[in-house]
Amino acid sequence: MILGICGSPRKKATFHVLSYALQELEERGFETELFSVRNKEINFCIHCDHCLRAKECIFDDDMVGLYDKIESSEGVILASPVYNSGISAQLKAVMDRTRALFARNPDALRGKPGMGIAVGGDRMGGQEIALLQIHSYLILNGAIPVSGGFFGANLGATFWSKDTLEGVVEDEEGFRSLRKTLKRFISHINEYGKGQDQACMGDNRSR
Repeated sequence: MILGICGSPRKKATFHVLSYALQELEERGFETELFSVRNKEINFCIHCDHCLRAKECIFDDDMVGLYDKIESSEGVILASPVYNSGISAQLKAVMDRTRALFARNPDALRGKPGMGIAVGGDRMGGQEIALLQIHSYLILNGAIPVSGGFFGANLGATFWSKDTLEGVVEDEEGFRSLRKTLKRFISHINEYGKGQDQACMGDNRSR
């Protein structure tokens, strides 16, 4: 299962692009699931360390259901609108709150491919800075950050929405960067799946 996390509080450009990405994956035979922060109750992490002691977060909110989805996924896509040259506060809250998940299972993302999507209202509104934040999160938690490679998708998928849904729909260059990134992401997913199969075979032989 590929999990897409939409960090926009609105159901507009970022949601549209992430939905498109997941649909592309479904057409290639992948199971997908989309989690949106929109209309969700997600408290900020208060660094109380309750999760280190109890192996669960002190807050019982909409993040609770997301932990199992992250853990059971084979790859994650993090999509965010660009606010002040960075990711949204909502997506940052999601990232911070996964501390409770990693307190319970430090390997919840280990070795799994992850990619980022950044949607900015300006052509150069901080999309790559937002992607670096997403990549840093993936690296810190043992995931493999995937880019689209040279010539247009160096860090991942970047879009210029002109602050409208119509603007992002018309951004052909943005969708080119998305397709390039998805191509690499799928390749890494397939490699991850092979690695998991081999690990299972090894476990069976050891028994």
